Amino acid sequence: MKATVHVMLKNGVLDPQGEAVRHALGSLGFNGVEGVRQGKVIELDLADGTSEADVRQMCEKLLANTVIERYTVELS
Repeated sequence: MKATVHVMLKNGVLDPQGEAVRHALGSLGFNGVEGVRQGKVIELDLADGTSEADVRQMCEKLLANTVIERYTVELS
């Protein structure tokens, strides 16, 4: 089984990397971009018997900083 974890900054948390990307896109002539939020995607190959709850514990303990980030988990 595979888990995909999407981690993004919570709304209201400043995103300096996203702002740098937005500015760079404008410098390249892509003027239609009004905002960018940058995050990360983590793919996990899981052993049989690993549950979504296990993956959520991984996120809470290591993969996401839950003070400033939110995450979603997709299992496939």
